[in-house]
Amino acid sequence: MTKIICIGSMAKDIIFPVSDGEILETPEDLEAQKKIVFELGAKYQVAKSRHESIGGCAANVACGLARLGIEAYCATRVGDDDAGSWMKKELENNGVKTNLVQVGKNHRSDLSAIIANIPSEDRIIFSDRDSNEKLEIASQDLEKVGAQWIFASSLNGNEQESWDKKLDKILSLVFEKEIKLIFNPGQKNIKSNSQKVLEAITQTEILIINKDEAIEIVDKLDSVNDEILNDEKFLAEKLYNLGAKIVVLTDGANGAWGFDGKNFLHINAKREKVTDTLGAGDAFSSGFISAHLKEKSLEECLRWGIENSTSVIQHYGAIEGLLRGEI
Repeated sequence: MTKIICIGSMAKDIIFPVSDGEILETPEDLEAQKKIVFELGAKYQVAKSRHESIGGCAANVACGLARLGIEAYCATRVGDDDAGSWMKKELENNGVKTNLVQVGKNHRSDLSAIIANIPSEDRIIFSDRDSNEKLEIASQDLEKVGAQWIFASSLNGNEQESWDKKLDKILSLVFEKEIKLIFNPGQKNIKSNSQKVLEAITQTEILIINKDEAIEIVDKLDSVNDEILNDEKFLAEKLYNLGAKIVVLTDGANGAWGFDGKNFLHINAKREKVTDTLGAGDAFSSGFISAHLKEKSLEECLRWGIENSTSVIQHYGAIEGLLRGEI
């Protein structure tokens, strides 16, 4: 059976659905055009029961893959606390192999407090990162699994080892052991060291990235006008020419695009009532990857991604709505 290792973050997500808060339109602030305001010193009632689940890109994708019948491992790090034990058990409950989950001594597992604003169908995430900044890329442990694929998501780092040094270790393993890489860089990775992201793309089998991140990367390559930068086919071709065998662009309610050097395909997002958009991108990734590992066509891979993300956004959290079996 095909094996895949998902490397990156895992956290405990605590979601507070609220109906309060005033939404402010601030178009003059290009990086934050909408804001939510609460009265300082006030106390607000949660509109629905709080929801607790595991989160983090690597954990979310690993759970999605396992539910769809892929042998998935999660290489992440938790603390030696109750939250860490709970998260590891939740991975196991979803069918994920946990022998690559590192347990750090005397530090806390990662935690995210999430305000889910019901009227706007959007949210704000407050993250406390400790464990995953200390994640070690233990090449010997990764090799023992005998995986044919690695999914590398947004990596965290600290003063002992930066995220790009961790990525170097992954790239070395991919090259030396002829493992296929699926790369899903985060915005902070792109902003802090775009050259390292570009280097990783040259070794990537499947690049999964949202449209805004694609624009940011391509804009660093060439000086082109905004109209061209907004063209999905132009972006996909540029990223493909860097070395990625398959390029996947996602754009929320606008759907997703896929390009394999020959076929450029688009699939629309489904119009369903949104409960929570948290984890939609990760659900798309696990759906697309599962279909690809089962040797489905590019069109079918995109469909699996959309179906999985559509199901997830109808539930709170990134895990509950993940589909099982065949899509």
